[in-house]
Amino acid sequence: MDQRIIDLYDEYTHAPLPRRVFLERLAALAGSAAAIPAILSAIEPNYARAAVVGENDTRLAAEKVSFQGATGDVSGYLARPKLIDKAPAVVVVHENRGLNAYVEDVARRLATEGFVALAPDLLSPLGGTPQDADKARDMIGQLDTDKTVNNLIAAMSYLMAYRYSSAKVGAVGFCWGGGMINRLAIKAPDLKAGVAFYGPTPDPALVGTVKSPLLLHYAGLDQRVNAGIPAYDEALKKAGVEHQIYVYEGVNHAFHNDTSAERYNKEAADLAWKRTVEFLKAKLA
Repeated sequence: MDQRIIDLYDEYTHAPLPRRVFLERLAALAGSAAAIPAILSAIEPNYARAAVVGENDTRLAAEKVSFQGATGDVSGYLARPKLIDKAPAVVVVHENRGLNAYVEDVARRLATEGFVALAPDLLSPLGGTPQDADKARDMIGQLDTDKTVNNLIAAMSYLMAYRYSSAKVGAVGFCWGGGMINRLAIKAPDLKAGVAFYGPTPDPALVGTVKSPLLLHYAGLDQRVNAGIPAYDEALKKAGVEHQIYVYEGVNHAFHNDTSAERYNKEAADLAWKRTVEFLKAKLA
């Protein structure tokens, strides 16, 4: 697919652009409006494509849960291995489309690797993630960032007290959720490990409080997010924060999300996931 179309879609989902403006620009790039349905089918998330790892795995237990957050009750999806009495725990932070099948699948993937995984619905203060992904994106923009980070800290506390948890908690996030991992690391000294996939970088002046080691994955074609890498990297180095940065060349933002055919890159996704699991196992042992 024309990279200009992928870049336009990234602008639409993150700027954000009104859908009408996005479709007008898309028609101009595609040469006609007739091509739009096929393009949208290939580039927009289709959560029916989620890999559903472990959905019917009898070794796993999965359930909807809720916990007390900074803004009231926060709902979430929890997956864990049945045969482990005490497992390290991971908070899974969703993209700017809210808690959906892809994110729940990520939680199950972690459970198959021996972790207790909790994916909170951070849109809970606004009534929860809607079916309409564009509406979810708009709702994300209405969240109070500090309160959202506090809800993630509450998710950590929930996992620390959870009967099947070893009380060692890490976190992994994607896109908007990757940015929240960076913010969580600044504010949560009890975080044992943070993994951010193509997450917007925080104010470099704030990273002096980071205590947890970080694993940071970026997409080589993601100019919007990658512009912040050098300053973030330098600030982390100056603060003495253990961190690893990987840039996966030739792939787009959201390359790990297997529900978007044109942006997903299996090779990069598999490698980044392997590194993520190894990192979490080492830091949460």
